[in-house]
Amino acid sequence: MIRVLAGIFIALHGLVHLWYVVLSQRLVEFQADMGWTGESWLLTRLLGDTGTRSVAAVVFGLAAVGFSAGGVGMLLRQGWSRPVLIASAAFSALMVTVFWDGRPGMIVQKGLVGLLIDGAILMALLVLG
Repeated sequence: MIRVLAGIFIALHGLVHLWYVVLSQRLVEFQADMGWTGESWLLTRLLGDTGTRSVAAVVFGLAAVGFSAGGVGMLLRQGWSRPVLIASAAFSALMVTVFWDGRPGMIVQKGLVGLLIDGAILMALLVLG
């Protein structure tokens, strides 16, 4: 039962990454309380606003696919799901860090919870096996 709940939770965690895709593509009108501003402390100066948002859409879309596939793989007891989930969690943690806007305000809405979930997934898969 724990495996089923974990698989569902992980797949849903993957789908939450689509929120970054929605925000990066400006599919909804930005509100300050939504969290991520579309800026990156690392990439915006290099790529500009449009380039940063385009890269964000791709990488967060990839993270969503990785987590969702890995969660389904976990539900189906597929051996490939563990390395997919490890890679997805590490990638997601890195991307949340890279695409943070560098401002400390609203850190929870900007990905802190997702970063903590990524860390918990990595710990569970690497330490607990």
